Amino acid sequence: MSAPLRRGWTTGACATAAARCAFEGLTTGRFPDPVTIRLPGGQEPAFAIAFTESGPDFARAGVVKDAGDDPDVTHGATIIATLRRGAPGSGLVFRAGAGVGTVTRPGLPLPPGEPAINPAPRAMMRTAIETAAARFHATPDVEIEISIPGGERLAERTLNGRLGIVGGLSILGTTGVVIPYSCAAWIATIHRGVDVARAMGLTHVAGATGATSEAAARALYGLSDIAMIDMGDFVGGMLKYLRTRPVARVTIAGGFAKMTKLGQGLLDLHSKRGAVDCGWLAAQMAAAGADAATVEAARGANSALEILQIAQNAGIDIGARVAEAAWRTARATLGDAACAPDVVVFDRAGALVGRYPLPPET
Repeated sequence: MSAPLRRGWTTGACATAAARCAFEGLTTGRFPDPVTIRLPGGQEPAFAIAFTESGPDFARAGVVKDAGDDPDVTHGATIIATLRRGAPGSGLVFRAGAGVGTVTRPGLPLPPGEPAINPAPRAMMRTAIETAAARFHATPDVEIEISIPGGERLAERTLNGRLGIVGGLSILGTTGVVIPYSCAAWIATIHRGVDVARAMGLTHVAGATGATSEAAARALYGLSDIAMIDMGDFVGGMLKYLRTRPVARVTIAGGFAKMTKLGQGLLDLHSKRGAVDCGWLAAQMAAAGADAATVEAARGANSALEILQIAQNAGIDIGARVAEAAWRTARATLGDAACAPDVVVFDRAGALVGRYPLPPET
């Protein structure tokens, strides 16, 4: 029996711990190590402090992020908080230091021009600073600058650029806890992508399962970068969000195997959630007019790719059948939303092998 995966801490929790430590250093000249903070769920973890520094008008502390067993791009990064006294009554003012991005597009939880320090981490830092201020009979009027060395380079491995966050990473996390291999962070990014597209006035977005289908869909429709939603396996996460925040049109783009799963009714297309049903595909072949030998060959195939090749060799447009079935799943998931779906299916080289509905003839 394998050991349970170890949980970690979000950038927001690490930034809060660093800010709490720096505030005490700024107020008393002493930097606590470790430092304990309170998370939104009531947990009170202690964080080791990687380094501290102070000067006449500032105090600085850093925490090395531990993402547990999650393959987070920020695992091992140092989250640094630099605190300076603010004007009386100014409260907390947040700044983006080196490696932390700035919001440049509408549709995100923060307006353009704000540092990419999300509302939940801001609330955590506010609670930590105000609690410490009360303890030390100080005022909580401080400027908090969060920085991440190397953050701009790490951000290239995230979707920040597509969301309009430039210059570095975002300080994220609603609970403070990283759950290994959780789909929550990815789905949240899908939601933010839809929000940005809507705020920018786009009427057509496209969710793609991977890089090949994304490039093919972008070329097919001439869509902008903002219109592309990196939905991965989480087509359900995208469609359910669009049900309450619709755009006029959504294209669902993916490889033959992934779209087969959607056609079967699956909304999470990961291999762990369900497999391609060769029997289902064989039935689609029969409905498309394949002879008995071809249908049996499909039924006994080892993969969706093999079935696609069998169909193509037999002149059967199985891609169209898969696209229509996938469309029906998408339409049912969207419910009554004023959002018209269409499905495009590509092979591994990015060639179009199925589409539904067909575009009007011109």
